[in-house]
Amino acid sequence: MKPRGFDKPLYILPFDHRGSFETKMFGWKEPLTEQQTAEIAAAKRVIYDGFRKAVADGVDKDKAGILVDEQFGAEILRDAAAEGHLFACPAEKSGQDEFDFEYEAEFAEHIEKFHPTFCKVLVRYNPEGDAKINQAQAERLKRLSDYLQEAERSLFMFELLVPAEKAQLNELNGDKKAYDHELRPRLMEWAIEELQNAGVEPDVWKIEGLDRREDCEAMMRTARQNGRDTVGCIILGRGEDEKQVREWLKTAASVKGFIGFAVGRTDFWDPLMDMRAGEISREEAVTRIADRYREFVGVFEAAQSGRDH
Repeated sequence: MKPRGFDKPLYILPFDHRGSFETKMFGWKEPLTEQQTAEIAAAKRVIYDGFRKAVADGVDKDKAGILVDEQFGAEILRDAAAEGHLFACPAEKSGQDEFDFEYEAEFAEHIEKFHPTFCKVLVRYNPEGDAKINQAQAERLKRLSDYLQEAERSLFMFELLVPAEKAQLNELNGDKKAYDHELRPRLMEWAIEELQNAGVEPDVWKIEGLDRREDCEAMMRTARQNGRDTVGCIILGRGEDEKQVREWLKTAASVKGFIGFAVGRTDFWDPLMDMRAGEISREEAVTRIADRYREFVGVFEAAQSGRDH
């Protein structure tokens, strides 16, 4: 089965982070109390309100979307559906090196509970990594891919991370920037092709930033090969600083098929931390998140406009 594809503009504000909120933002460990869960949910509501403010302030509602988890964001998911926003929900367990379903055999019931625009997975897959783990991941992902195509409701969004293997870093004397620049683009293409051959058919690939236009072009050729003509790609922020994210957005936007981005922590982390420290009000945090999100939409659209003219 070929993917249905999604090739319209898509600007995602993702805040489906779970482990990093618990440990890095709040300094807590599982199991959480009801009060702790409520506090994280309240922090995520600040991000959602920032998104809603950005849309109210001029970001095109038809192009804007959120990505939030059921654990801390069930009310937000329901609200986004009621307000007619594009929204995505993750299917993976948080913080694991190997992909598995958050709700195991009941994954389909949890997707059907919200009927998100996109069902999203985050997968760490290096084609030169452990072959057994890669095969096990691909089998689970094919199961999800088949289910989504048969259900014909939610589209399939695939966040591909290609972490460096030790031997690959050793080749580059441990230089992670050299890995990102020289090795990762080729490995990403290879990973996409392996997953396609295993019957995994995302409608949107959510991929790590690329420094060179030619790497973005090669990625699109791979994502759209063999009749997958409407598959889209979006660039993720990786929690990088604003300057780096801007460069990745400009590079991606210059290539047809890159339809947008998913930038989260760069938008919301500092405003939330400042709010929690009592340095700014909730309203100020909402405004800062909205402004940064709108700014990235502007960067992407300006670069895309340059491509189209």
